Amino acid sequence: MATSSMAQNTTTTTTTTSGRRVRELSPAEVNILGSYYSQTGEHSPVTGGIGTEELTDITPTIIVNVPLDTVTNLNVNFGMDFYSSASSDEIDYNVSGASKSDIRTHLNVGISRSNNARRTIKGITIGGSTEYDYQSISVGVNWAKISRDGNRELSLGALAYFDTWSRIYPIELRGQGELLSEDKRQSYSLSATLSQVINRKMQAALSSDIVYQTGLLSTPFHRVYFQDQELPDIERLPDNRYKYPVGLRFNYYTSDYLTMRIFYRFYTDSWGMTANTVELETPIKIGPFFSFYPFYRYHTQTAIDYFAPYKEHTSTEEFYTSDYDLAGINSHKAGLGVRYSPLEGIARFGLPFSKNATRFKSIELRAGNYWRSDGLNAFIISADLGFTLPDR
Repeated sequence: MATSSMAQNTTTTTTTTSGRRVRELSPAEVNILGSYYSQTGEHSPVTGGIGTEELTDITPTIIVNVPLDTVTNLNVNFGMDFYSSASSDEIDYNVSGASKSDIRTHLNVGISRSNNARRTIKGITIGGSTEYDYQSISVGVNWAKISRDGNRELSLGALAYFDTWSRIYPIELRGQGELLSEDKRQSYSLSATLSQVINRKMQAALSSDIVYQTGLLSTPFHRVYFQDQELPDIERLPDNRYKYPVGLRFNYYTSDYLTMRIFYRFYTDSWGMTANTVELETPIKIGPFFSFYPFYRYHTQTAIDYFAPYKEHTSTEEFYTSDYDLAGINSHKAGLGVRYSPLEGIARFGLPFSKNATRFKSIELRAGNYWRSDGLNAFIISADLGFTLPDR
C-alpha cells in the first residue's frame, strides 16, 4: 500500500498495565542475498562486435536495516561481484579463454527520518564501488509525502554519481599516448513517483526520471573495426547524454491467493534510442505462508545513432560503437520465484552477543532465463534469506 514507506518497520505500539501507550523500536532486519549469473553470446564489444561474450558472475550481498530511534532508520547495503569474462581476456589477445576475472565491491549507506505529524520522510544516501578499472562515488537525497488518508504518496529523489576510469586500451593501440582526454564521468538524476491506492483491490504508481550524463561515456577497451582501414580504433561516443524513462506500475488483487503485477516503461534518450518494456508477475499463494510467482519480461529497443556491426563503420565518422547493448534488439526474460515466510519464522537460534533468539523469518528463491535477438543467452538464480535480530 502507499503507506508502506512510512516508518512502520521502525516502531510498534504496546499498552502497559497502567493503560499508557508506549512506542517500541522494531528489531533490526538483515537480508542475505546471493545470485549466480551465466551468459553466452557472439557479439563482444571488446573485439569489435564479434567473438565470445561468455561471462559468469557470483554476487553475495548483505542488507541491514536498523531503527536508531522511533523516527530514524539506518540502512546499509554491502556486496561483491566475483566475475569471470572471456571477452575481457581479449583486451590483450590472451588465448587463455574465460580466465579474466575480477572483483567489484560496493557499499551504500542511507539514513531516513520520518515526521509522523507532517506525514513526511526525508533521507540521504552515500555510496561507492570499485573494481580494477573503475571507481564510483554516489550521493543522493529523497523526500516522500503521504496523504492524510494514507492512500497516496509522492516521492522525489535526486542522485549523483562521480566515476573515474583507468584508461585501459586494446593492446595494439597502446604506445600512442592517451587516446582519450577524459577519464571521469558524472551522472545526475531527478526522479518522481506518485503512488495511489485506487480501491481495496487496485493500486497504481507513475514514475518519471530525468538523467544527465557527462564525461567519458564510452568504454576505453571496446574496439571498433572499419570498412576502410585494417587497424581498429577504440569506441568513441559523445561526452553527454540525456535519458528520459517513464514507468507505470499496476497491482490488482484478484483474491487472497492471486495478485497481478504489471509494469510498463517507455524510454528515450538523446543518442537516438527508444525502448519499451513490459513486465508481468503473478504471485500465487498456497496457504498463508507459501507463495510462488511466475514472471515474464519483454523488452524492445532501437539502436543508437552511432551503432554499426563489425566492419560497417567508416573511419571518417565522428562517433562509433559496435556494442550490441546499444543496438536494435528484442529480449525476453521468463522464470519462477518461490517464497516461504511463516508468521513465527522458519527457525530461531542464539548469537553470542544477544540473550534473545535471532529469527530466521523467510526464504525466497528466484530463477530466470534471458534470451536476446542478437543471440545472447543468460541464466540467473538468486536467493534471499531474511532474519530479524533481537535487541542486545
